[in-house]
Amino acid sequence: MSREPRVVFGFHAVLARLRADPSSVLEIFLDETRNDARGKDLAAAAERAGVRLMRVPTKRLDGFYGGGRHQGVVARIDMKSLSHSLDEIVEQVEKPLLLVLDGVTDPHNLGACLRVANAAGANAVVAPKDRAAGISAVVSKVASGAAEATPYLMVTNLARTLGELKERNIWIVGADERAEQTIYEADLPEAIAWVLGAEGEGMRRLTRENCDLLVRIPMGGEVESLNVSVSAGICLFESVRRRTAKTGSKYSPPDPTQIELKPEALDYWARTLETKPEKIKKAVQKVGPMLETVKKELGIAGV
Repeated sequence: MSREPRVVFGFHAVLARLRADPSSVLEIFLDETRNDARGKDLAAAAERAGVRLMRVPTKRLDGFYGGGRHQGVVARIDMKSLSHSLDEIVEQVEKPLLLVLDGVTDPHNLGACLRVANAAGANAVVAPKDRAAGISAVVSKVASGAAEATPYLMVTNLARTLGELKERNIWIVGADERAEQTIYEADLPEAIAWVLGAEGEGMRRLTRENCDLLVRIPMGGEVESLNVSVSAGICLFESVRRRTAKTGSKYSPPDPTQIELKPEALDYWARTLETKPEKIKKAVQKVGPMLETVKKELGIAGV
C-alpha cells in the first residue's frame, strides 16, 4: 500500500534526498526570491535529476510548515520503505552496528540521532512504536538527509526485538550512568546494538534488563548528563574507532563525485587543488563531478 507524500524542507535535506533517491522526489518548490548561488545550485541539481522545480512566493512555502524555517525550499517526496524488516538489514551485514532508542519522543533529538547514526555508518535505528517520535518534516530537517538514508524501524515489542538480535549474536549494550564500567574500559563486541534511553529518564527497566552489558560515559565536568544524540555519537563512534583500529583502515578524503552536493567535499578539494571553490563549482556544473574531468577543465590536469 502506497503512503501519502511527505514534505521535506531545507536545502541540505532536499539535496540529500535528491542524491539518495531522485526518483522519490515528486516536486520541489523554491522561493522565487532565491537567486543566490545556493538556489541556483539546487535548481541545477533538480534539472540533472529530472525533477520538476517551481518558483513560488514565500507565503506558499510557509503554508507547508506553518511558517517554519524552510530556508526557501520545500520538496514533496514519495515515502518508500528503505527496507522491509530489521531481519533483512542484519542478514546483509557481517557485523551490524545498530542504534536503539528507548523513549526518545522529541523530534529534534530523533533527527540529531539519525544524523549521527548515519555519520557513523550505523545500519539502522530502532525504536518502540509506543514511546518514540515518528519521522516528520522536523525530523528530516534536523537529520540533514539522514532520515532518508538510514532505516528507522519502529517495532511493536522492543524487548522481543532485542531478544531476536541476541539470537543473531548481536550484543545489546546499554549506555547507563549507573554502570560500573566506562565505555572505554569495556570489552565491546563488533556486532553491537547500542541502546540509549531518553535524557533524564534513561532506559525502561525491561529494556535495561535485556542488555548484555551496561557501560557509562565518564563525566569529568559539572554536568550530570548529555543530550541523547551526543551520547549516541560517543557510543557509535567508539565502535567505529575500535573497528578501524583492528582493520588498520586509514582516513579517506571526501568522494570527489560529491563536490557539488557536499560542502565539506568542495572545501577539501578546493584546498587540495589550490583553487577557489567557486571555480570548482562552475567547472562541475559545466563538465560534471568526476575529478579528472574537472581538473582538465580547470587546466590543472596531472595535479
